[in-house]
Amino acid sequence: MILFGKRGVITVKLTINGEMREVSDVNSVADLLAAFKLEQKILVIELNREIIDRSEYAATVLNEGDSLEIVHFVGGG
Repeated sequence: MILFGKRGVITVKLTINGEMREVSDVNSVADLLAAFKLEQKILVIELNREIIDRSEYAATVLNEGDSLEIVHFVGGG
């Protein structure tokens, strides 16, 4: 179900790293990463058990009920 929140903003429910989240004004994987300020990080995105190529983030539309795993790399010694 797509919800319309304040001022007609579209809100969708997604499962992100195992946690149900409601996000607003997010249409694509690229939008989601920008909303979470992750667009500059080195990441692996899995959408509904399929890894998404970085070049496809802007074109990959998110739908109500989608499940994402966002994995980022941390350096260290």
